[in-house]
Amino acid sequence: MTIIVHQPQFENENQEQVTKNIETELVLDGGFCIPHANSFGHSFRDYDVHSERQQGVENFYRVNHINQTVDFVKKMRGEYEKMDKIEMSIWECCELLNQVVDESDPDLDEPQIEHLLQTAEAVRKDYPDQDWLHLTALIHDLGKVLLHPSFGELPQWAVVGDTFPVGCAFDQSIVHSKYFLQNPDYNNPAYNTKCGIYSENCGLDNVMMSWGHDDYMYLVAKENGTTLPSAGLFIIRYHSFYALHKSEAYKHLMNEEDEENLKWLQIFNKYDLYSKSKVRVDIEKVKPYYESLIGKYFPAKLRW
Repeated sequence: MTIIVHQPQFENENQEQVTKNIETELVLDGGFCIPHANSFGHSFRDYDVHSERQQGVENFYRVNHINQTVDFVKKMRGEYEKMDKIEMSIWECCELLNQVVDESDPDLDEPQIEHLLQTAEAVRKDYPDQDWLHLTALIHDLGKVLLHPSFGELPQWAVVGDTFPVGCAFDQSIVHSKYFLQNPDYNNPAYNTKCGIYSENCGLDNVMMSWGHDDYMYLVAKENGTTLPSAGLFIIRYHSFYALHKSEAYKHLMNEEDEENLKWLQIFNKYDLYSKSKVRVDIEKVKPYYESLIGKYFPAKLRW
């Protein structure tokens, strides 16, 4: 599909890079402005700045990068593709996230439902006619319920954080990439080349991503017959794939449909990253709107 929208001006962003990342037919609209600092007063996604969360975040990525292997991903996918954990609605799952804080995030320490609504409301303001994008923003992090006892209570390193392909070489643009040296796949000749077990332009649908909330929510949406467009599913599965949409790594694995959907992901990413704040959304006020979208794109109850 060809996307024709209008492009907003984002502060602190190099215009040449924007032009490089987003082709000329993609023009964003909206007045969303990037704030100068996160809720701790630091730059967004700064993994080197000394802060109260930095040490914990780096240790998280150390454990994550050591343990996210091809065998681990196959095991997790095999377990969670069964969709036999629980049945509940999308909104019930949103409320469950009140109990979750993402330890990998250097920008926020608020419950996840706050981030979901902040992102969705920011998107809704600038793209009022793209209701699928509002709902995608609301549900993009729902897979973090993997941290909850009802879903297996997986460790943080197996649920949150930046994602990346397994089965091919780990790119140096991945945050704290030095820890991949201790990953069992790092020296495996079947997995440590540019394409590894894949072929160029094979399409990201055919690539195994590190296991976490992104891939899980993608599986949940597909298995429950969502009618979200492919761009919505692409956002859900790859919104933490920063090596791709910020550093342009792994583009050799993409096909034409991925290229089109990446444009929507680049739009979404601004809101996902920069809408994080201490400002609360009135949940009861916006709940009826989002429940109507859930009913449009999903069944009343989902298998998880």
